[in-house]
Amino acid sequence: MIAGLPLSWRISSRHQRGDGAPLTPADTKQLVDELYELAGRDPAEFASLRNHDEDFSFALPGVGRFRANVFRQRGSYSAVIRAIPFGLPDPAQLHIPEEVLGLARLRKGLVLVTGPSGAGKTTTLACIIDRLNHERSGHIITMEDPIEYIHKHGTCIVTQREVPTDVATYQEGLRSAMREAPDVILLGEMRDHETIATAVTAAEEAQLIFSTLHTTSASSTVSRIVDAFPTSQQRQVRIQLSIVLQAVVCQQLVPSTDGGVVPAYEIMMANTATRNLIRAQKDYQLDSVIASGANEGMRTMDQDLLRLVAEGTVDKDTALRFAAHPESLAAHFA
Repeated sequence: MIAGLPLSWRISSRHQRGDGAPLTPADTKQLVDELYELAGRDPAEFASLRNHDEDFSFALPGVGRFRANVFRQRGSYSAVIRAIPFGLPDPAQLHIPEEVLGLARLRKGLVLVTGPSGAGKTTTLACIIDRLNHERSGHIITMEDPIEYIHKHGTCIVTQREVPTDVATYQEGLRSAMREAPDVILLGEMRDHETIATAVTAAEEAQLIFSTLHTTSASSTVSRIVDAFPTSQQRQVRIQLSIVLQAVVCQQLVPSTDGGVVPAYEIMMANTATRNLIRAQKDYQLDSVIASGANEGMRTMDQDLLRLVAEGTVDKDTALRFAAHPESLAAHFA
């Protein structure tokens, strides 16, 4: 929703425009005000935030749940709204591999699901949490901005807290959660080094922590975490990370041959080799360990794209556009 165009939407990564008249700045402001009313929020809070955006969720009875991002462009209000099913997603229909869902069996440590915005990280985590919620007992605490999927109590007690409605910040919520007897904590996003430091410490204290980052590979994920800290702390952070990190799952949505999208994954499971490389500041060598770790459930992004091409799910040109190393992948097609 943006001034100067009619309402537009995206289906399977393809944008379409409505037939109505282009929206005016007054139209978009009115629509944004109505979104806030549906969410039971005060639009004055957004009006006072200069050069900021705001995320929140809302529900329409009998229709569905939605996540809205409201922002400004060229002085007028705009918004992007995502539909969220009332029920939890079916991992089989979404082609989430068992290696990823199996992370629910972990008892402690840090698990990161990474990728660009809109790649389905939240959906993947929801599926992992749902499996965990039906295969073991304990207390699951989620902290999200905003809450997207609603988890009912299964064999676990599930506490869901929204930032900033229920708790001011991720860091504050994570520190609070440590006093609430958690077995599993889902942290919607690790946004700064204070939150990252608290999450790593929580993982050291025998908690199982799930979170996300906007990185595109396991090696860049490790570097991103370490670089968030001052130089004087980075050596210690590497040692801590090498101990607590259990897995990094990087995902992206790739256009499929049937006109839809399909997820492609890089999966790194922590083992002796990956832990040693993290401590030794040799993140660039993680790719080779992942590539040779199929027997441990690992795969590189390019290996997964090659699999999708072999299955006929993705064509070669598309795979090369989404590859981490296009030249190397192209050699397999020669």
